[in-house]
Amino acid sequence: MGKAGILVVLKVMMIIICTGWISLWLLKPTNLWTRKWKAAESSAQNTAFGYYGLDFAVYTFPVIALAMIGLVYLNLQSWAQRRSRKTRRPAAAFSNPLVISRVIGILSSVEILSVFLFILFLAWTFYARISQDFKKLTPVESLKLDLWQLKYLRVATRFGLLAEACLALLLLPILRGLAVFRIVGIQFEASVRYHIWLGTAMICFATFHGASTLFIWGISHYIQDEIKKWQRTGRIYLAGEITLVTGLVMWITSLPQIRRKRFEIFYYMHHLYIVFLVFFLLHAGDRHFYMIFPGVFLFGLDKLLRILQSRPETYLLSARLYPCKAVELILPKDTRLKYAPTSIIFVKIPSISKFQWHSFSITSSSTIDNHSMSVIVKCDGWWTSSLYDKIQAELDSDADHKMKSMPVAIEGPYGPSSMTFLRYDSLLLVAGGIGITPFLSILHEIAAAQDSRRYIFPSRIQLIYVVKKSQDIGLLKSISSLLQNHPSQKWNLKLEVFVTQEKQCGATLGEILDETSQVQTVEFGTKDPIYAIHGPESLFWIAALAAIASIVFLVFVISFNHLFVPSEKKSVHSLKLTVSSKKKAPKEKSPSWVADILIVSSFIISLSCSTLVAIILRWRRLRKEIPLVSSREEKVKDPSSMEIKKVVEEHEVHFGGRPNLDGILINALHSYI
Repeated sequence: MGKAGILVVLKVMMIIICTGWISLWLLKPTNLWTRKWKAAESSAQNTAFGYYGLDFAVYTFPVIALAMIGLVYLNLQSWAQRRSRKTRRPAAAFSNPLVISRVIGILSSVEILSVFLFILFLAWTFYARISQDFKKLTPVESLKLDLWQLKYLRVATRFGLLAEACLALLLLPILRGLAVFRIVGIQFEASVRYHIWLGTAMICFATFHGASTLFIWGISHYIQDEIKKWQRTGRIYLAGEITLVTGLVMWITSLPQIRRKRFEIFYYMHHLYIVFLVFFLLHAGDRHFYMIFPGVFLFGLDKLLRILQSRPETYLLSARLYPCKAVELILPKDTRLKYAPTSIIFVKIPSISKFQWHSFSITSSSTIDNHSMSVIVKCDGWWTSSLYDKIQAELDSDADHKMKSMPVAIEGPYGPSSMTFLRYDSLLLVAGGIGITPFLSILHEIAAAQDSRRYIFPSRIQLIYVVKKSQDIGLLKSISSLLQNHPSQKWNLKLEVFVTQEKQCGATLGEILDETSQVQTVEFGTKDPIYAIHGPESLFWIAALAAIASIVFLVFVISFNHLFVPSEKKSVHSLKLTVSSKKKAPKEKSPSWVADILIVSSFIISLSCSTLVAIILRWRRLRKEIPLVSSREEKVKDPSSMEIKKVVEEHEVHFGGRPNLDGILINALHSYI
């Protein structure tokens, strides 16, 4: 079977697994599933597998398997196939923007349909559960409630299940190495908003669930007894309250008003997810936790692999300080590392913060720059301003512009598996401010592709660039040679710049670019040999590590349950029958939190084993890599002042207004037809 056939088989397998897992969630609220599943769990109790093994295999493993198969599928797509130009499929039209809003952003028809279907699923789940509850209401022995109070308590309980459904998907959009969404072409930076939507919905459902339960306890005058209760078996109410408070703290500190102005608060508070998940497990129990465990499992493994990937630290080769208070960082790169345009990396500079990671778009092309990659950082917040000030301070104190080494940890790059912009004859690119950085990498890649007969590339490109101040135009310095439109150039680039907060100055684009491109270049000294950025491990290896972690978890959770959980608990139904005559009472059950602790312990051991394997692989890989002997080979050529002045006059600069995007789009359509 050829590679094409294998890809088809893998795609069919992913469709079957995804369909089965979705069907499971749809059937779960029904009486049919409840009866069949209880019988299946009861049968599994008499085997070595146990109900815990069955729950993991049915609820958790399908998503892990989907991620593993997806990684193999992506890895089998060769680099040449990713770069080749393909005919635009009719289905691709559904991914075009349909709704543009400041509140929810840009939505395609596929996203709108997915959100609608998910809301429909939540409505179905709530209706199926609550209709069954109302048919067989049974009073709570410890609470003396009226009928309406009992119904309201059941409604509050079912809202907790809606929060659980959101939590099951919450961590999937923020995976990077084990990204499930990348299988359907959605990158990390685009899928983060799904995490935000799901988190907001989860908190709303959980708040109603917790507040309504407290309300019923309050009016029944049992709140003082129930609110502090840590039950031996069943739901642990105190754990649920801690979970809700933790979730609210994380959600409030992630609001845009706080996240944008006080990023550090958002960043550190979001690490409370560990507390949130542990107490959710203690509150909901192991059976419910297996439903949301796929995201937790993949996220934990993904997090550890990302930590290992950022080791060992490398060093900055050089930096450029722009007049618009932006910094371009030049980093060493392995010559074998290839990435697509619009890829991002996560950067940590320990001398500024030992814990904070920040994502930046790569502005360079791996086709042109074999030994280095670059990112441009706009310095507005505390971390970015600290970076600028640190370089500027040492630059002012050193006349030779030779700074001491600056270690940096890199994670990534992460990017698309294909370059869809090569499908088109013409491109219209619209960017604002620092948002120009992904387009710089696209333009560099197209410029590199024109020298190859193997690839077809767009012949006409129009770039609309909107900035507040004219000094921001200096960020275009790296593409100044492309703006000259040489006769030998096989494609034409037209640039229109809109400066919104300045009046007409009468200067041409070349003159403005020359004036605003007077950057200060800083070379960093490196005492020891430095490692180049290698990128993530092979997708095959990541899939193998996920399989290893799954097997280890299953083995240990089964072994621990057989060792630490009394057999009476495993055959509780038979025990009830044998002691119905009340001649002999069964032994006391183990606390419900014992099974929860066993899950956590098995999870930690599985992550430790896969991490050990990953460390060995990383060590072997580093031994084969050749460290950079010196940074002289990695120097990046700065565009000369003469090149900048040669920028053709067909490019336009507009002052004091915003672009009329509707008119630009209409003109572009007419000119391209």
